[in-house]
Amino acid sequence: MKKKLKKLMITGLAAVLALSVASCGTTETATETASETESNEQTTIGFIFVGAKDDYGYNQAAYQGSVAIENEFGDQVKILRSENVPETSEATRVLEQMIQQGATILFPTSYGHLDPAIEAANNNPDCVFFHQGGLKNTDNVGTYFGTIWQAYYLAGMAAGGVTETNQLGFVASFPISQVLANINAFELGAKAVNPDVTTTVIFTGSWSDPAAQTTSATTLIDGGADVIAQHQDSTKTVIELCESRGVKSVGYHIDASELAPEGWVTAAIWNWDDLFVDMARTAIEGNFDGSIYDGMYRGGLAEGIVDLAEFGQCVPEDLQAEILEAKQAIIDGTLNPFAGEIKDQAGNVKVEAGQILTVDEVEAIDYLVEGVIGSME
Repeated sequence: MKKKLKKLMITGLAAVLALSVASCGTTETATETASETESNEQTTIGFIFVGAKDDYGYNQAAYQGSVAIENEFGDQVKILRSENVPETSEATRVLEQMIQQGATILFPTSYGHLDPAIEAANNNPDCVFFHQGGLKNTDNVGTYFGTIWQAYYLAGMAAGGVTETNQLGFVASFPISQVLANINAFELGAKAVNPDVTTTVIFTGSWSDPAAQTTSATTLIDGGADVIAQHQDSTKTVIELCESRGVKSVGYHIDASELAPEGWVTAAIWNWDDLFVDMARTAIEGNFDGSIYDGMYRGGLAEGIVDLAEFGQCVPEDLQAEILEAKQAIIDGTLNPFAGEIKDQAGNVKVEAGQILTVDEVEAIDYLVEGVIGSME
């Protein structure tokens, strides 16, 4: 993993982080978790989350990664955490507050935390920032993410294989490239096992708005969708609604199967623990030197950064075997979800036959594929 992590190091950063950092206090917005034993060799690490740590989604997955750092380093580190930090100047304020409390390594975890993090990083050049999912970086801001669309392709296969109406639904947040990639991969995976399937998408305009999620999922179900997937930070609302309506659900970020014992299909999930530990270790040891890559690390199924959750009881064993075979093919490099020919909603060829999109090209997708119903407006 260390070799993989070095890809995340940023050109031009020469600062070496000292292990001796002043102890931190507790505020209303940044809470600390550490051993009661005071140490003169503690490194303070700050995490900000856009939602709650127990949201059965994006924030919970990142929170679990922060716990992994805590478990790995013990008294060597002091962890500051702040939940429900909006993607505004408030994020900069919370990061700056953590730095005042002694934080030298910071993890702004939401997509919209990037610009606030860059502002804080410019003001604090001796601090290291690891941003989750960013598409740009600075001298002391690196970004990391995963090719989660690989796992969403597999989840699409599962959904396409269990639908009875051939109508899938997708509750999405914003029509940004990373969201569009997941929607497209889901439909492409579903079509791989069921050529007649379509996916209707509704954008909520929010990462986590229970009311909007409920309205969107209800509209999709009333319209005939019998499997609902999502790209929302907090997944609980949609999964529980689907279970109450007797509709199957595909989760995201973490395994939330306990919420849907009857209708759970599977989920595209994150495995941040090892990567978070290695990023923290790299910064603590002063090896964040930028000698290898330009700061945008991306790992996938092969690297263990993303995965597919356990299948629900509604997924037949033969379909499970087919999906696991496809998963291994993606790991081996013999299958790529974005291999052409691929057309957009209007029938225009976006990926030529024989062409395979690179990770950078996937993260620049600005269209929905053929078979997806709905508008990006």
